[in-house]
Amino acid sequence: MSEQLTFEEKLQQLETIVSQLEKGDRPLETALVDFQTGVGLVKDLQKTLKDAEETLAKVMDDNGELSDLELTND
Repeated sequence: MSEQLTFEEKLQQLETIVSQLEKGDRPLETALVDFQTGVGLVKDLQKTLKDAEETLAKVMDDNGELSDLELTND
């Protein structure tokens, strides 16, 4: 199953893992696998947020090209 999860689905999966780990009633082996999965999800979510931030920091110019957004303090 190579279906890509959305940002929201990954976040929900991470929240579920954290909740289960906080309960502390999982076998050590399962908790370690869950922890590793959670770390991977965190990395994916951080990358998605970084990419979104970079996209938002750019604007389209008159030629339809992306250019850096320059903020001025007026």
